[in-house]
Amino acid sequence: MLLLCGLTLWPLPSSALQGQVSREQDIVNLQLGQRIKVDDGTCPAGQIKEISGSKMTAAGVVRAQKCIPRINKNGGAKH
Repeated sequence: MLLLCGLTLWPLPSSALQGQVSREQDIVNLQLGQRIKVDDGTCPAGQIKEISGSKMTAAGVVRAQKCIPRINKNGGAKH
């Protein structure tokens, strides 16, 4: 069982494991429901872009993007 769980994480790209990238182009093979933060400076101060796999179509996963508040390491929003 443990081996099976480990194998399910193996094919994920490094950006999926990181959860944050500096360029949207670095996101490959986005999966349905997956969320990745992109720190490319396109959102207002105190926010970061979030790309998510929002819908499955015949052509693949449709991406949605929105700016969300940055969260600091202490768990609160960054002001």
